[in-house]
Amino acid sequence: MTQIRPLVHLEPGMAASDGAGVKLNRLLGTPRLPQIDPFLMLDNFHSDNPDDYLAGFPAHPHRGFETVTYMFAGRMRHKDNKGHEGVIEQGGVQWMTAAGGIVHSEMPEQEDGLMSGFQLWINLPRVEKMKPAGYQEYRANQIPTDTRDGAVAKIVAGTTATGVEGPVKNITVQPFFAEIHLEPGAVYEEPLPADHSAIVAVHDGSILLPRTGSEAPMAVNRGELGVLGEGSLTRLQAGPNGARLLLIAAKPLREPVARGGPFVMNTEGEVRQAMLDYQTGRF
Repeated sequence: MTQIRPLVHLEPGMAASDGAGVKLNRLLGTPRLPQIDPFLMLDNFHSDNPDDYLAGFPAHPHRGFETVTYMFAGRMRHKDNKGHEGVIEQGGVQWMTAAGGIVHSEMPEQEDGLMSGFQLWINLPRVEKMKPAGYQEYRANQIPTDTRDGAVAKIVAGTTATGVEGPVKNITVQPFFAEIHLEPGAVYEEPLPADHSAIVAVHDGSILLPRTGSEAPMAVNRGELGVLGEGSLTRLQAGPNGARLLLIAAKPLREPVARGGPFVMNTEGEVRQAMLDYQTGRF
């Protein structure tokens, strides 16, 4: 019997500032919602005021996880100490594997206009936390689309029920990552592994998600995060103005998590070692 994943938590997020003062809404990685294994943090930056984003994210370190930056508007340049550099704009993605250590910057490539997108942190399993760092970048025209009645999904990672496969591959947590554009009232259904965690982040408009039992469906609006419960099928229905959103799922790691700023390891001792390695130039 097919079980549709219900909405189990609606998260409005928390105003935050990161980098050199970039204003954002932190949807995941807060005291109220610390993590959803293997997802560690999800930030939404969205402003047409240059003062909110121009300072960007100057050079800083990471170890032990992956960062995924997806742009809905604007231009962002990535540069790191492993020789990777690139600019993404609307519909583009940067998938960085910090792993054993990387120092990178993310800086706006614009002086005005709307800058909007999401950054997700995904944990790495213990056995991969110290592997070499890596970087993947794909422009909008390199990301395949899954077109259905009233819906267009851009598949960054994973494979849809219709056989559309995203360009990001060989990730241990088997992620499904898609931007989905729904016309008013349109429905998008996608089976996802029942044991994977799944979240929905709405960028524009709203979607209706089923709830448990006899409870009426609930709307997830622009800038909000919906956490989905157990089930084998994800069903998204657009509100009266349509919707643009991210649907993200991945396999939980079920390992201890120790955090220390930009480092995410399994023990506090490993976090302290990461700090020492960075301070002594071993990244």
